[in-house]
Amino acid sequence: MAYNLKDKLVIGISSRSLFDLEKENEIYENEGLDAYKKFQRDHENELLKPGTAFPLVKALLRLNELCEDRLVEIVIMSRNTPDTGLRAFNSVNKYELDITRAAFSGGESLVPYLDAFEVDLFLSKSEIDVQKAVDAGTAAAVIYAPPVENNSTDEGVIRIAFDGDAVLFSEESEMIYQTQGLDAFQAHEASNSETNLAEGPFAKLLKTLSFVQQQYTAEERPVRIAIVTARSCPAHTRVIKTLRAWNVDVDDAFFLGGVSKDKVLKAFGAHIFFDDQDLHVKSASKLVPSARVPRKGNA
Repeated sequence: MAYNLKDKLVIGISSRSLFDLEKENEIYENEGLDAYKKFQRDHENELLKPGTAFPLVKALLRLNELCEDRLVEIVIMSRNTPDTGLRAFNSVNKYELDITRAAFSGGESLVPYLDAFEVDLFLSKSEIDVQKAVDAGTAAAVIYAPPVENNSTDEGVIRIAFDGDAVLFSEESEMIYQTQGLDAFQAHEASNSETNLAEGPFAKLLKTLSFVQQQYTAEERPVRIAIVTARSCPAHTRVIKTLRAWNVDVDDAFFLGGVSKDKVLKAFGAHIFFDDQDLHVKSASKLVPSARVPRKGNA
């Protein structure tokens, strides 16, 4: 019987997001494919250093040890050939990461394979690959460089932080703010306080993580979820009522009203933070692993 991925949380991740391959990428860009191939072969038994998303992947895989049924599957997805991608899997084995699936597309688009592997979330350092994934309807985010300082996170709890509008929720309210200003946004949210926000690209991920939470008591939860949003009172009301309607229980919510998000995220100890605006992601990425969620048709 074929293995069913439909009831799993499937994360597709590029090798550059999982491991530190910036030196290798520079060789590819500056010296070409042949030099890159040679370097990878010559060093394929050398252990790669963890990349930005390594702590997140390690933490997510730990859920499989805690849950009765296997919940998370990680698929390494790369434009490399199997030959040049061998080094990544050698490092997976040395780190003892429970990853058995990969898609090496030999330079061609990865988008067709997102659906083939039932990918729920695609993480990559390639703006082009992420935008194509988003346009094809897959939740995806561009991984930024790792934090300047090594801010260790709690190994016992997975901490994931989300922006609200255009990430967990649709971009409708965000577009009103951007095109009509704060007053129009506040008026729109007040008049629609009893109307649930529409789902955004990361709503499924949030609901899955919340389902995991609900299998445990509050003290024993292996996942901690935070919403970190520029919204302020009274625009918070609609967010809370929408989460109730989704049967989603978040642990922390920070309605910052324009205050910088970075220090709050550091205090929360996020394994990763998802936001749709480069300004917020860039500042946050200096303190915690961070990723930007593009909008459809941004290319």
